Amino acid sequence: MPSQVIKCKAAVLWELKKPFSIEEVEVAPPKAHEVRIKMAAVGICSTDDHVVSGNMVTPLPVILGHEAAGIVESVGEGVTTVEPGDKVIPLVVPQCGKCRIFMLLSHAFVCLCIALPSVSNPRGTLQDGTSRFTCRGKPIHHFLGVSSFSQYTVVDENAVAKIDAASPMEKVCLIGCGFSTGYGSAVKVAKVTPGSTCAVFGLGGVGLSAVMGCKAAGAARIIAVDINKDKFAKAKELGATECINPQDYKKPIQEVLKEMTDGGVDFSFEVIGRLDTMMASLLCCHEACGTSVIIGVPPNSQNLSINPMLLLIGRTWKGAIFGGYKSKECVPKLVADFMAKKFSLDALITHVLPFEKINEGFDLLHSGKR
Repeated sequence: MPSQVIKCKAAVLWELKKPFSIEEVEVAPPKAHEVRIKMAAVGICSTDDHVVSGNMVTPLPVILGHEAAGIVESVGEGVTTVEPGDKVIPLVVPQCGKCRIFMLLSHAFVCLCIALPSVSNPRGTLQDGTSRFTCRGKPIHHFLGVSSFSQYTVVDENAVAKIDAASPMEKVCLIGCGFSTGYGSAVKVAKVTPGSTCAVFGLGGVGLSAVMGCKAAGAARIIAVDINKDKFAKAKELGATECINPQDYKKPIQEVLKEMTDGGVDFSFEVIGRLDTMMASLLCCHEACGTSVIIGVPPNSQNLSINPMLLLIGRTWKGAIFGGYKSKECVPKLVADFMAKKFSLDALITHVLPFEKINEGFDLLHSGKR
């Protein structure tokens, strides 16, 4: 039987710097090579908040959300990798598996034909250039091809991964963005080495996941950096050996870290999305051998100006989306690792709220209690 339009609830952002409005929306059936998903669990990520604040530009009105897990409700013509009833995680970074970069470079994880444009220049649509959402008679934009702040959503087939049917969706939804991004940045992008010294700037969910990755990779010292001391206990629980607050020092935090580590850390991670902390993260690395990874999403239309000598002696400066993972093939493996108890996600879950209280969830994010 052909799929029908579904009416459901969604959190719509009509204007910047305004609360979400819980609305009844119409979700059209999936077209060819598309999948309609019933959302089961959704995480709140700072990237969503960057849109609300205006620091990340995407067309409005929009249904945000990109860290989620759900169950396939229906599929369009030609879909072969999932079927109705499958547990899935929608992918904020699609994996085409066809383009030159993806096919030729084993280390490349972002295909230039789909994934990079969706992040760097979002159109607010699915890959065919159209929307599946309607509200009050108006089309509503998608966000990063996922839009999980809706009870039902439609994604492209190359932006969804089937996962273990026994997995708890209220936990593994975090693998859809936050955990994978932080953990992978340590183990896959930076390739943290046993016995090394690391610094992690920002102790939200992604930063804590980076701490977990550093520990899993065998780092000997993991220095967590944040201005919110309430986050220090959890950071130490997850593997941080020391926690410091930049506000406790009169000198720049990069100088403090260099003094603490005999000239600089081996690996650093910026998980905030501020230009000043990106620079501090780079500068705290050892100038001859340190590697710094940018994870946080920077403010829109802002640039950094640096002296090339900061890199010429031997520092490495890198960036990564989604922890360097090839999404469609790696997400199921990460879920399998979670089911095998190779890592825990419990510490990353601070509050569980009903969907209708999404604005309260963002209030918790702003207060630093999430």
